[in-house]
Amino acid sequence: MTLLSPARHRRASRRLPATLAGATAGALVVGLAALPARADSGAGAGAPLGTVARTAGDARFEPGPCPRTAEPIPALKKARCGTLTVPEKHSHRKGRKITLGVAVIPAATAKPAPDPIVWLAGGPGDDSVSEIPMALAGGLNRDRDVIFMSQRGTYSADPQLTCPNVDEFNARALDLVFGAPSTGRLHVEATRDCRDRLVNRGADLSAYNGIESSADYDGLRKALGIRQWNVFGISYGTDLALQYMRLHPKGIRSVGIDGVLPPSLAGGAVTWRAAREGFDGMFKACKEQPACNTRYPNLKATFERLVSQLEARPVTTTVTVEGHPKPVKVVLDGGVLVNWLTFASHLAAGVPRSIDELAHGNPKRIAEQWAGGKLSPQAMGRVSYGLAFGVFCGEWTPYESEADVLRAGRRLFPSFPRSVLANAPLLTWLHADCRAWDIPAAPRSVRQVTRSDIPTLVLSGGFDSQTAPSSGPYAARTLSRSTAVTIPYVAHVVFADSSCAQTITRSFFDTPTTPATSCLAGLKPPAFEIAP
Repeated sequence: MTLLSPARHRRASRRLPATLAGATAGALVVGLAALPARADSGAGAGAPLGTVARTAGDARFEPGPCPRTAEPIPALKKARCGTLTVPEKHSHRKGRKITLGVAVIPAATAKPAPDPIVWLAGGPGDDSVSEIPMALAGGLNRDRDVIFMSQRGTYSADPQLTCPNVDEFNARALDLVFGAPSTGRLHVEATRDCRDRLVNRGADLSAYNGIESSADYDGLRKALGIRQWNVFGISYGTDLALQYMRLHPKGIRSVGIDGVLPPSLAGGAVTWRAAREGFDGMFKACKEQPACNTRYPNLKATFERLVSQLEARPVTTTVTVEGHPKPVKVVLDGGVLVNWLTFASHLAAGVPRSIDELAHGNPKRIAEQWAGGKLSPQAMGRVSYGLAFGVFCGEWTPYESEADVLRAGRRLFPSFPRSVLANAPLLTWLHADCRAWDIPAAPRSVRQVTRSDIPTLVLSGGFDSQTAPSSGPYAARTLSRSTAVTIPYVAHVVFADSSCAQTITRSFFDTPTTPATSCLAGLKPPAFEIAP
């Protein structure tokens, strides 16, 4: 199982061209930062947002130290921080309690708008606090305070339901045949070990999901004394945002969702559709550039032929990975190639050259990127598998069979071998993992389409092969006051990589029914690398 996490795969690709994974995180920040002298909506007389202890229903906010992070996040030095304490299960108010880290990043202006923005992280299992640099790089706090709360079970929450053993297995598995049944058995064994460790620590694994997280955010808004706020979710955070606005719409002024995964579709079938649409977007862009099309003709056919060839006869190579002194053995089969391209869409300019080199007997470039992602320090111990499998196994797999996934893959990639089609990109061995995870299904209502008149910005990327570009317009159909925008030539989570998407997003929160979209007219495809 590979997470949909933009933190693990997208942002590192921007910093390290040879790496397709990594989370931007930070080191423990102790103590409250200097507090600005202003009053926030509902926060109390003259009290800045995040500085007043308050209980609201079953949630209690306490000001305090900033959340722990894995790497330094300079912005936390000026943040107002604390914790939200909530029941592990909101239906059992007197039961076990959990705490969630909270950081409020002040607006960049002296007179911010009264309605802050709350950020919903991707994954599932990414830590919201680690995504602060992404939000600030896009200027999200230009006019408003931005609130980051660790989703339950994530890195800066208590309990922290990470499982380094799963990450370590993924790294060790580089020299195994990705789609082999023997690899699958080892994969599920690592998942079962993770589950057993978390249960032995007292976690109720059925309590880590979108329904409970939605209640956490409703509690956070009330406990911070906020009458009305805005929501911005990326990747899996769009699934959560759509659930949140369906279950707890009160107090939500507007919603932005980027890299859309509707709860009614979430699972392997839509992931195959995302791969088809994202891959075709890149192949089409290359075909439309004379230099790329001349140097790399029939790119789509070449890629699909390579998937079948590698699945029948995997290729083994050794590569050098930064931070690892010894050569790393890597096995490339058809499943690896599909999953590699899913993440390599963030490095689209180099994709045609990488595929061409593989077709001519040189797998090094792809192998280096694949191994770099699995061995990156940012891929170790950062993701909450407790939350990830809580969502996957409670909300997704109960309502989508393995046959459904296989059927969708065969329809979209008819030339691929069955052994490739059985494992949707990003979700390898998922049903077997979920049988090991062994939690009850969430109520069927979790798959309902969200119908709402809350103003909503729906952002998609034309190269998004992780969540399908078409999923944005699909979600927008039942959001009566929505604006759906596709940013061409950009991969998963356009806010991170497109200045145009950032402009549209900021303008949306200023005027939710009329965001400025004129920047779309000037967008151009990447200049693809042309090998000698």
